[in-house]
Amino acid sequence: MPRPVLDFWFDFASTYSYLAAMRISGAARQAGAEVRWKPFLLGPIFKAQGWDTSPFSIYEAKGRYMWRDMERQTEALGMPFRRPEPFPQNSLLAARLALAGAAAGAPWVADFCIAVFRAQFGEGRRIDDPSTLSALLTGLNVDAATALAAAASDASKARLRVQTEQASQLGIFGAPSFIAADGELFWGNDRLEAALVWAAR
Repeated sequence: MPRPVLDFWFDFASTYSYLAAMRISGAARQAGAEVRWKPFLLGPIFKAQGWDTSPFSIYEAKGRYMWRDMERQTEALGMPFRRPEPFPQNSLLAARLALAGAAAGAPWVADFCIAVFRAQFGEGRRIDDPSTLSALLTGLNVDAATALAAAASDASKARLRVQTEQASQLGIFGAPSFIAADGELFWGNDRLEAALVWAAR
């Protein structure tokens, strides 16, 4: 019997996607499920909702709550946390790298995604800086120059556009989001376990 599949939709700039990214592999393993990592850009999704940036930046009280909640959640999970500056960061290059790796069938994609989240939200590093991403790739024994060249290709740019458009078509309005094989949508880090249970039905 094939394992149930759960699609994990995320933007590297998303705080709560950091929590989900650090938990999902272990949770999926326990549930006997396979995870497909689906990076996309929240910017166009937010723009369609009338926002020009993250709602956590637009609404002061909401942003203040989110940062305190992230402190609580990461402490409870034993995860490092450091508020990145600026926020939100430009996640374009990181997403293109992940998609280029996935298109090539590279085995390092999930580890790279986790490393990007940890660098940004665990260490406060700039993920819009190619040198940061290059160092992360090198740390995974990936040829950074080759990976960055692939990410800069027209094909990789097109993949990210298509992936973001697909997210919109699926009804995704925020990150993290999880979609089961039957199209059922779950939104938010706190819905990860429910999404895995549904996917295994």
